[in-house]
Amino acid sequence: MSNCVVPDNFLKYLQIANAAERLGEAVSVATAIGETGISLHPNLDHAAIFTDPPLLVAGPMKQLGYVSGWDARCYPSPVDGQDYINVSGQLPGDSPYRAQGWPDYIAVVHPVDVGARDHMLGQGYGNPFIHHLTWGIVAPPREMDDVAYAGTLIRLMSDARSRIKSALSQEPGTLIIALPKPVIDHPRFTQQFPEWIAPLPESEYQVEAMEGGGFLLQFFVLTGGRIELALRVDTRQTFNPKSVYKISKDEISAVQS
Repeated sequence: MSNCVVPDNFLKYLQIANAAERLGEAVSVATAIGETGISLHPNLDHAAIFTDPPLLVAGPMKQLGYVSGWDARCYPSPVDGQDYINVSGQLPGDSPYRAQGWPDYIAVVHPVDVGARDHMLGQGYGNPFIHHLTWGIVAPPREMDDVAYAGTLIRLMSDARSRIKSALSQEPGTLIIALPKPVIDHPRFTQQFPEWIAPLPESEYQVEAMEGGGFLLQFFVLTGGRIELALRVDTRQTFNPKSVYKISKDEISAVQS
């Protein structure tokens, strides 16, 4: 059974036409995942919201206490062959809004040219619109070195991906595995990774070094990238730029019908 919640006062701050639909999908997915025995954090890990101009989302976020650009990063996002920029805001750890289900992070995704703007507005979702919501998977205890812990996380996420595929009857997206560079460079990682990732075929995962350190593993569970799962430990930025580029180019679309 899931203890996950989404904000019931979302529309008080962000007037988004597809919010009720996407929040409802997130709750349904969390309930189905909870029935598989996978533990999720009670509030969302992040929300990705498409908007033009950015102030339509960044302004209300600031009222809620989100710190825009907290990680001093922007993330190029080539969705549907169009160019967007993703800038993340972080909700402070002591914020009371977290208990109401507000995401730890909100990604403000805006078009960089007229073609991208026209494509975004042409989907009929409104401006702004929620592209996807992401639940966070609870990480297992860290009672081992980083290489062994990476193996624990990889096995957990590979198994979760398989169970969620069965529960939702939908083909999940690529398992993105971003790990500390010293872990990837370690001889034990090279030796043991094939065992950790089996039986997942190479076409269904991507391994990369996590900028800023920490562990971030993620995959989408609904067609078009509407709902995502992520497992993060000790990350010091919201996303990994290489992950965002790959996910935006190959995993998500503004065309979600």
